[in-house]
Amino acid sequence: MSRKKPLPVLENILVESYAAEGKSLARVEGKVIFIEHAVPGDVVDLRLTKSKKDWAEGFPLRYRSYSSDRTQPFCDHFGTCGGCQWQMLPYEKQLQYKHQQVVDVLTRIGRIELPEIQPIRGAAEQRYYRNKIEYTFGTREFIPKEKMSEAVEMEETRGAAGFHARGFFDKVVRIDACHLQAEPTNRIRNFISELAQQKEWTFYDIRGHVGFLRNLQLRLCRSGELMVNVIVGEDDLSKIEALMQSVSDAFPEITTLLYTINLKWNDSISDLKPVAWKGPGYVIETLEDFSFKISPTSFFQTNTQQAEVLYQLTREFAELTGKEVLYDLYCGTGSIGIFCSKNAKKIIGVELIEAAIDDAKINAERNGIGHADFFAGDVIDICNDAFFDQHGRPDVIITDPPRAGMHDKLVQKILDMEAPLVVYVSCNPATQARDLQRLTEKYTVTRVQPVDLFPHTLHIENIVQLRLTRAIQ
Repeated sequence: MSRKKPLPVLENILVESYAAEGKSLARVEGKVIFIEHAVPGDVVDLRLTKSKKDWAEGFPLRYRSYSSDRTQPFCDHFGTCGGCQWQMLPYEKQLQYKHQQVVDVLTRIGRIELPEIQPIRGAAEQRYYRNKIEYTFGTREFIPKEKMSEAVEMEETRGAAGFHARGFFDKVVRIDACHLQAEPTNRIRNFISELAQQKEWTFYDIRGHVGFLRNLQLRLCRSGELMVNVIVGEDDLSKIEALMQSVSDAFPEITTLLYTINLKWNDSISDLKPVAWKGPGYVIETLEDFSFKISPTSFFQTNTQQAEVLYQLTREFAELTGKEVLYDLYCGTGSIGIFCSKNAKKIIGVELIEAAIDDAKINAERNGIGHADFFAGDVIDICNDAFFDQHGRPDVIITDPPRAGMHDKLVQKILDMEAPLVVYVSCNPATQARDLQRLTEKYTVTRVQPVDLFPHTLHIENIVQLRLTRAIQ
């Protein structure tokens, strides 16, 4: 059997610019090459991993010279854990490339006429900005190639507590200190890991689906409340009680301590019931003068300070005067609708997940909002003529879908509803651009504002305002 010839190594290649999704690009003899782990201005020798007629992919085998834009990463785990992709770039450069990505995808994928895109709104805090983080306990520690000689063996029985290694579902990068969330969360993770070693409790083996310690969720709110949820892979109450008591004694600042027993083959806990060992089982977070109840399975923007900026801009784009019926699609726990409530006549929130709708109703009540109604189900099914007769047609629609964007049927539903104004909040400008192209059948894009919620990562939020211009008379 003949083996494929290895793809060539290209030498002395200048990395020209940023592409998308954390990659940079170069051009060689008319072919665009997308490059991992490089910065515009680097000169590298490239090993191609894929090569097509007009484009290729590769990674640096050798750095001939480094870009003058490079800076020293502040985290010892950078380049290994994959949680941050851009620590080697000054924050100002990160913002520049993120802004350009929004421009590029809206132009290339959306192929629509755009107004001037406002400069991206950067985050005031570039470290310790996450209110939620999740760690994994795994039996297989990821060891980079350059450190393999230092390791006699993988020590699978010892395990590691940290993040999944990028590209490996079964290997975990041992984390000593993560700079994305403030203390005491690093100390809590390390305490549990060391306690497990002392007690000879096993870490979870994702291949064999056995083991006691599985995941750790930590939510630290700017309200000062701290929630810790330990997910275990064994229904062993004696171990669980010993673990809970030890953590509670060591960290009295924890306001809600929970455990979740997950015996499934996947890590999702949305269909499981966390058990509160200490505290009410939830935390309270604040945005402006609003407060929100957040349970272990609730979705809430993970950068509280910058989420406030995102929601302020969304509210501004909605141009509410107090007379409008506002439809909040993908409303989750109701945060955007509640944030806009003072300026709207009525709020209608729609969300597929019933538990999120329950939280939305509680959040509306706790903020004294009596003109908001929330409905669990698919917008396509709920928003019919009978529903409009009862609740009113939307004057403004805010839609904030997941990364996959909106389903074609929902795009068509928005076109059918013909609200005078639509505000589209997206965590993936590429799928947003695709949906905008469809919406321009009746709408014109009138404002665009990128927002950075996740410094040092490749993620970007983008807000777009659309005005109805081709309504059926």
